[in-house]
Amino acid sequence: MRKFEMIHSINEADQFIQSHSLVLLYILRTNCSVCHALLPKIQQVMNRFPAVACGQINADEVEEVAKHLTIFTVPVLLLFGEGKELLREARFVRVDEFEEQVLKISSAFEE
Repeated sequence: MRKFEMIHSINEADQFIQSHSLVLLYILRTNCSVCHALLPKIQQVMNRFPAVACGQINADEVEEVAKHLTIFTVPVLLLFGEGKELLREARFVRVDEFEEQVLKISSAFEE
């Protein structure tokens, strides 16, 4: 299962997004059961996409992430390409559909 890099500040998040061509950010909260149930499934999916850098932000630890990334609920999955948000999935994520979208986006970046 793929490990996601822990991000502890907005500056770290911005730097992480800017330093990789493709980035997935997974935003969760400590006491969110949906967040913790979904995370291993997303980690499994991301095993197929080694070119995508994966980071994880706990919104309880980095409270300003909600304002900075316009987040109203958790979990949130944000996929960035060249620093721009290309995909946003929130709360109840259909894993198979998410995987298809990541495949399309990552394929476009490989061309």
